Amino acid sequence: MTAERADRLGKLITLSYEPMLVWRFDGPIEFWNAGAERLYGFARDEAIGRSSHSLLQTKFPVEFAEVILRLRSDGYWSGELRHVCKDGREVIVDSRMQLLGNGTVLEANRDITERKRIDAALRENEERLRWAASIVDYSDDAIVSKNLDGVITSWNKGAERVFGYAAEEAIGQPITIVIPKDRQDEERTILTRIRRGELIDHFETVRQRKDGSLIVISLTVSPVKSASGEIVGASKIARDISAQKRTQEQIASLAREAEHRSKNLLANVLATVRLSHSETVQGLKQAIEGRIRALANVHSLFVQTRWIGAELSAIARQELAPYFEKVEGRARIDGPQVLLEPNAAQSIAVILHELATNAAKYGALSSADGRIDLSWSHELNGRLELRWSEIGGPPVKTPTRDGFGGQIIKQLTGQMNGKTQFDWRVEGLDCKITVQT
Repeated sequence: MTAERADRLGKLITLSYEPMLVWRFDGPIEFWNAGAERLYGFARDEAIGRSSHSLLQTKFPVEFAEVILRLRSDGYWSGELRHVCKDGREVIVDSRMQLLGNGTVLEANRDITERKRIDAALRENEERLRWAASIVDYSDDAIVSKNLDGVITSWNKGAERVFGYAAEEAIGQPITIVIPKDRQDEERTILTRIRRGELIDHFETVRQRKDGSLIVISLTVSPVKSASGEIVGASKIARDISAQKRTQEQIASLAREAEHRSKNLLANVLATVRLSHSETVQGLKQAIEGRIRALANVHSLFVQTRWIGAELSAIARQELAPYFEKVEGRARIDGPQVLLEPNAAQSIAVILHELATNAAKYGALSSADGRIDLSWSHELNGRLELRWSEIGGPPVKTPTRDGFGGQIIKQLTGQMNGKTQFDWRVEGLDCKITVQT
């Protein structure tokens, strides 16, 4: 190479836009071109004589000893390096090193910091897109896109589950395949609003599955725009709310039923209070408490049958439980299973309460040797006959007038289109109650 050509080459390397430097294995920089000044910010006289790896705080992808070994064996090494500029910025360079001889290395670097940033951003965006696609694909909601002609262009797995059509069956078909015939006008209205750029949010409607069954959905429809801002289609998110609607209807039904039952209970309590009489305030208080307690007891039985009613033997055992506990055999219960509807059950509970209370005060249950027999029969026509018999109590005298308890029994029996017969036998009261259940 002539001196002129060498001089020209040296000037080209010096003025090159790409950073170039020459350093020795033992450290000092011998050459530092204009490209290196521009990238790293160190002037030539700041760099010459200093160790490049110390000046630029070089981070190698491998051990520096391995780089030297490769240069000695192959005369060449390339890879990515990280350098710190004079202003503290970190840059990434694509570095190529050539062994020149005598332990001197020519290092040519290309700044790839921005490219790496863009690559990282692209990878992050791709990752986000994959995440978004995964979320869309595996969402429980049906997520569908269509063009402005109403033709389906995408169909996720949620749509497959909600509507029953596989993606290959739905894509390319009009969205009307899932709209019942009597609601086809909804699609025209939706497309008109989408063309105006409107968002349709939480629109409750009915759609049709592949098998023909109808489902209630909550629908959100958004315009889809091109890069230039032109509306080119729509995306739909449909959530099957059939179960939710059924639950709401059940709750409303239960609320109405609870309201009806509470009103019925309050009406029974009010009637019980009105029918209650006593010679003393304390007696009246005890009478009302006892009758309300009887109502409360039978209501606990309703819970067990989900308010269908209460079984007669359970009502009887509940009212006579205190006397069963005191002396075994004092109260005998016999009769077939009879499920009474709530109104009848409440009346029978109060009637048995009155009979038991009267027996405990004046009849068989007021004596240590007394006992009662309660039996009943139930006919197919709904006629129920109750028989209450007392034995072993104090001698009985026929009362000259009905007591307050007897009046309540007759009134409650009358409300059930029935009748009551009291037989005041010497050995004890025999009461026969006939009602229509």
